[in-house]
Amino acid sequence: MNYARFIRTVAVSRSDFCQEMLAANRQAIKIKKEAVAVGNLERIFEATLAVSNQKGFAAMTMRDLSKASGLSMGALYDYLGGKEELLEMIQATGRRLTGRILKQSVASQQDPAEQLAAAIHAHIFLSEAMQPWFFFSYMEARHLGDKEKRLAKESEQKTERLFATIIRRGRRQGVFREVDPNLAAAVIKAMVQDWYLKRWKYAKRRVSVDRYAAFVVDTALRCCRGGAVEERA
Repeated sequence: MNYARFIRTVAVSRSDFCQEMLAANRQAIKIKKEAVAVGNLERIFEATLAVSNQKGFAAMTMRDLSKASGLSMGALYDYLGGKEELLEMIQATGRRLTGRILKQSVASQQDPAEQLAAAIHAHIFLSEAMQPWFFFSYMEARHLGDKEKRLAKESEQKTERLFATIIRRGRRQGVFREVDPNLAAAVIKAMVQDWYLKRWKYAKRRVSVDRYAAFVVDTALRCCRGGAVEERA
């Protein structure tokens, strides 16, 4: 699996993201025409990311969002009740997409080593395709309400549990050595996060997403199987 193939087979564009958001909030959103609703949700989503990048979500006002999106205040309230509701909508949508795609990637494989590789590839490639959301989600999680903070933490722990479950399965089948599944999963998660939190570092070193994903997979498998880590050419 490489990034180009991943993008061809998985629907993760901003339009896909906003269609998912619309479907989950259909009853609360007043605009009934799907094409219009999705188009305006894209404008709201992109404006939210842009303003948050400039001044932070906490400092953003609905008027800032109105100006950046080109939608009137009245039009904004056709989609959301306020910026706190918007933040929860964006976070929840990203969590659903991530969880579903990771689950599908693992289900397509049988061997634990292949499952672990598929999960890592999918997570890194997904974070590349949806990098603005992943970065926004990580940076703005502190502004969530108590319930949403809990859900955000559970989402991160769920990913670690997925890695740990695969590693345990590999140990039982004799594919992996007696490595600590929870510790290994936490380190793998940290390597995955580094890609979308510090992309500037890898861009400066001219490291592509395919090269980074291959290295993380190689590192994880060598850890679980035993052996020195080497970067693949």
